[in-house]
Amino acid sequence: MSVGKILLYYKFTPIADPEAIKLWQRDLCESLGLRGRILVSRHGINGTVGGDIDACKRYIKKMRDYPGFKGTEFKWSEGSAEDFPRLSVKARQEIVAFGAPEELQVDEGGVIGGGVHLKPRQVNELVESRGDEVVFFDGRNAMEAQIGKFKNAVVPDVTTTHDFIAELESGKYDDLKDRPVVTYCTGGIRCEVLSALMRNRGFKEVYQIDGGIVRYGEEYGNNGLWEGSLYVFDRRMHMDFGIDPAKLGRCVHCQEHTTDFHNCANEETCRKQVLICEDCWAQPHLRYCADCETKVCLA
Repeated sequence: MSVGKILLYYKFTPIADPEAIKLWQRDLCESLGLRGRILVSRHGINGTVGGDIDACKRYIKKMRDYPGFKGTEFKWSEGSAEDFPRLSVKARQEIVAFGAPEELQVDEGGVIGGGVHLKPRQVNELVESRGDEVVFFDGRNAMEAQIGKFKNAVVPDVTTTHDFIAELESGKYDDLKDRPVVTYCTGGIRCEVLSALMRNRGFKEVYQIDGGIVRYGEEYGNNGLWEGSLYVFDRRMHMDFGIDPAKLGRCVHCQEHTTDFHNCANEETCRKQVLICEDCWAQPHLRYCADCETKVCLA
């Protein structure tokens, strides 16, 4: 019986012809029976693919045979091709859509001017040596932080990565510009860009967690500075790093603990993903976000 796995990876490196890489990636994944999402731009590649473990190993080998992707690090996660509805490979202006394709600069070594990479152990050492001076800065959408985040983290009020530049330039975080700021996100890719954008806007001491929350959770489980569950962008919707994680997520209706995200049932005008527990979701009139629920109840 075959064993399925999910691969998560990214690589910032100059790509002269993103369209050609897109076609190669599509053919490669189709030949190996892999499904998932891959984005290619002139800045590099970002992918999450799932399939048979042997197919995943062959994919890694083929990727590393390409000179620009030779040093790509791959994170293994539980799952399979069935966790993705299809294979999607696209060429875009950015592999992480911050809306700053011209500002971001990369070379063969990765992002130019980004934050200092810290291994999970070094993150803890920084906090031990600098104490409350250290600020964790969430580089994800605010929704994701509802079920898990680093202790006392700053969670910007953003819905998409496109919101970050305006948020950084709003003045809300100017008091952090002289403090050590540790940016974090799921696998590290968003912070490669975010940390560079922050440094360009006057944040003097910026770090990023090497491998993101995934790598930190693999090393420390529920015994480190991470609290709760991790939102993921596949059918699993979330993952934990051990048994009995901290319970941060609350149902939008009854406030009971839950890690279950659902799309608001108002499909015509609302695209929000909201936390709704199993009991509330079983009631059709509660399959809405709080705003849409009010409209339904008043109708």
